[in-house]
Amino acid sequence: MAKSKIRHMLVIRLSAMGDVAMTVPVLLALTEKYPDVKITFLTKPFFAPIVSEIPNIKVFIADVKGAHKGVLGLWKLFKQLKSLDVDAVADIHNVLRSNVLKVFFRFSGIPFEQLDKVRKEKRELTSGKNKELKPLKPMYQRYQSVFERLGFHFPINNDHVLKSRNITTEFACDVFSDAKKVIGIAPFAAFPGKIYPLDFMETLIADLSAIEDVKIVLFGGGQNERTILEGWEGKFANCISAAGKISFKEELELISNLDVMISMDSGNGHLAAMYGVPVITLWGVTHPVAGFVPFGQPEENQITSDRKKYPLIPTSVYGNKIPPGYELVMETLAPEQIVTRALQILEKV
Repeated sequence: MAKSKIRHMLVIRLSAMGDVAMTVPVLLALTEKYPDVKITFLTKPFFAPIVSEIPNIKVFIADVKGAHKGVLGLWKLFKQLKSLDVDAVADIHNVLRSNVLKVFFRFSGIPFEQLDKVRKEKRELTSGKNKELKPLKPMYQRYQSVFERLGFHFPINNDHVLKSRNITTEFACDVFSDAKKVIGIAPFAAFPGKIYPLDFMETLIADLSAIEDVKIVLFGGGQNERTILEGWEGKFANCISAAGKISFKEELELISNLDVMISMDSGNGHLAAMYGVPVITLWGVTHPVAGFVPFGQPEENQITSDRKKYPLIPTSVYGNKIPPGYELVMETLAPEQIVTRALQILEKV
């Protein structure tokens, strides 16, 4: 279908947090070039605040654990979506649920384009042997390709980021109550292969908290993470834990106003990047060549583990595969190296 006939498009991205955040620059560029196209964004309720501020975007919530569970639930979801009179579907997720929806939409004659997951290229990149690193296309460009196949062609540049949110909550007001530079640190990730050793992280926090006119905000999720972060909050001056104290929407308000974010290869880095915040990413058994560098971030912000010592890196795209002997790859990242890069960024702020 030609783009001139597409007035209403459904975009599917059900998870995960970082991937939803990586869609933001693409959607901003798309809506800028095609302001007359209405977009319904299908995702889970938790991720709605990520895209809610983009023009012409209306979020539709997928209740995958309730009303939309299973094939019958997806049939119900399809009928609800079809009633919105969408002209085409851009599936930038390509998982089992969206593939079921693809069958329903195509049977109804509605164009449906999907993300190419480049599985063969990923297998080659993460093979358990010495290999030449051939960079995969960045994720945002792979999302862009889905829209191009539907006839939408648009440039994406580093200006396609969200504006920082207004500081309204009491917690954020306290954080930004003085003239100090604010560094966010998100020390955790979904898999151990992407987590900076806690003793190294503690050294990093100690070094940063000792810098005059710097304040640190710590981000995390579960109870164990909260306990660790609260321990650091109590141990170091000018160090505040946000874990468990604010809602996700309030967390976005905080992240959007940071001067720099230090993150693992994880969702928090992508959340900061979608607001144009400088992001320093610490890479363990994963690597920037897999295409998951936070949007708009330069090479010097990518702190990678030593491939001379650990030549199989990347061992996986998501950090879930750690070969024997690769448990300590992130110990090759010196805290001093990270501090130096953070200070270089703060000098430019």
